[in-house]
Amino acid sequence: MSLTASHRLTPAGSGPPARPEGAGGVLARVTQSAQTTVQRGLHKLEFRAMSTHCRVHVQGSSASAIRDFQREVLAWVAQFEARYSRFLPDSLIGRINDAAGSHWVETDPETDRLFNLCQELFFFTRGSFDPTALPLIKLWNWKQQPPAVPDASAIQAARTLVGWNKVQRRPGGIFLPFPGMALDLGGIGKEYAVDCVMNLAIQRGLPHVLVDFGQDVRVRGHAPDKEFWYIGLDDATQPGKCWTGVAVTDHAVATSGDYLRHFIYDGRRYGHILDPRNGYPAINDVRAVSVIAPSCTIAGLLSTSICILGAKEGLQLVELHPGAAGAVTTDSTKLYSRKFHEYLLN
Repeated sequence: MSLTASHRLTPAGSGPPARPEGAGGVLARVTQSAQTTVQRGLHKLEFRAMSTHCRVHVQGSSASAIRDFQREVLAWVAQFEARYSRFLPDSLIGRINDAAGSHWVETDPETDRLFNLCQELFFFTRGSFDPTALPLIKLWNWKQQPPAVPDASAIQAARTLVGWNKVQRRPGGIFLPFPGMALDLGGIGKEYAVDCVMNLAIQRGLPHVLVDFGQDVRVRGHAPDKEFWYIGLDDATQPGKCWTGVAVTDHAVATSGDYLRHFIYDGRRYGHILDPRNGYPAINDVRAVSVIAPSCTIAGLLSTSICILGAKEGLQLVELHPGAAGAVTTDSTKLYSRKFHEYLLN
């Protein structure tokens, strides 16, 4: 397909500035990375944010409406990263972590809603999702050569700082009671952002949209000249290739797994998905999980939780969530929830 248009976007001039200090720099970086193309009526926006490749595809609306939406997406995502990235000291998360054991930090209503969601998901996943797991995450380095396993005493010490039920909250405020406690929203951040961007599209009345942040995907309507959006599922045994595809509309698809990031130490396999309940990488034969759900937040949370809980208990969790379906690749087979076959391409 030939390109009929290609250009960089400039930030919207009328949108409200992001509140956290340093947000302007994040917006400049995100906007500088952004490029748009148009292919047979499909408007494509690609950019880099939250340390991942992001793309937003739109069709079925006027070019001016889509350009306005693209600018809004860049501004919103930059604001989100500036506020919630743990890697930015001036972000809200950075300030909360810096205040651990010292004092409360003020929060806004949007952040209160996000933390309420964390509370619900912590209990729903039986503790396999825990936004306070950062002290454990920092102990493990999957890029280290030669690979090494943290000392058991260090893991035990970090575990004393982990536990969402230890966090103190009130409307408009949060406090991490022990020095060294820290939040990391990486478990749901990109997925939550996908849902928020899709909500922006819905509010603007855009009928056919695909939002993909680091292969966490949510769609609305359908692709050009198709009945659905078609999403390929990565093959854990041959990364970069798809083992199947699914046809979805008004749903999200997320895939998790340790097939790309793991190491072998003393004959034992260590993947990059940590179980915050014991401080070690999940130990089971699950290599990859793909989940389809009404929201990307739920799809991503379920896919990661299955990697931790294991195929049997994880798929039971999927069955408990209305509208969700999942497929699990283990070392020896593939397992499916009851409704997953409804989405498979014929």
